[in-house]
Amino acid sequence: MFTNQNSRQRGKKTFAETTVASIRKRTSAAIAAATLCLLGSGLLGTDTAQANTVAVIRNDPGGSIESRLQMIGRFRSAGTQVQIRGKCDSACTMFLGLSNTCVAPSSRLGFHGPQSQYYGISLPPEDFEYWSMVMADHYPGAIRSWFLAEARQTTLDVITISGSQAIKMGARPC
Repeated sequence: MFTNQNSRQRGKKTFAETTVASIRKRTSAAIAAATLCLLGSGLLGTDTAQANTVAVIRNDPGGSIESRLQMIGRFRSAGTQVQIRGKCDSACTMFLGLSNTCVAPSSRLGFHGPQSQYYGISLPPEDFEYWSMVMADHYPGAIRSWFLAEARQTTLDVITISGSQAIKMGARPC
């Protein structure tokens, strides 16, 4: 206790304060690194005026639902705005669940039901239902209803709609 009070009097941080600062720096660095990886892969572009707060989707083929949920959580925490301005397929469409996502009328969004990691192998019914609901929970009302009634039944193909159609179904326009 004496050391901490002494350290504070000299303007030094306590061990706990130093640890918290270090974690914050590493977390920010990890988010920045993930964003840079996505930028480098061509999945995301940036708006140069707001490079740290806007993710522009130009060609995102999707991927793992779990990975996308983690990315959505990071974007939500950081307040990142997502602009869908190109091709956004599969798990990419889950960005529609962020309140600050917008869709350009000329964009293309591809939907399908949840799949096993092995092409052509169906998920067990309870897993299919669970992951369908996870995906649907990330869509505006009319897209959610359409996805649950129709699009999720397609698992070996993709049903593509235009950004204009998505906007008519409740997506926010850019």
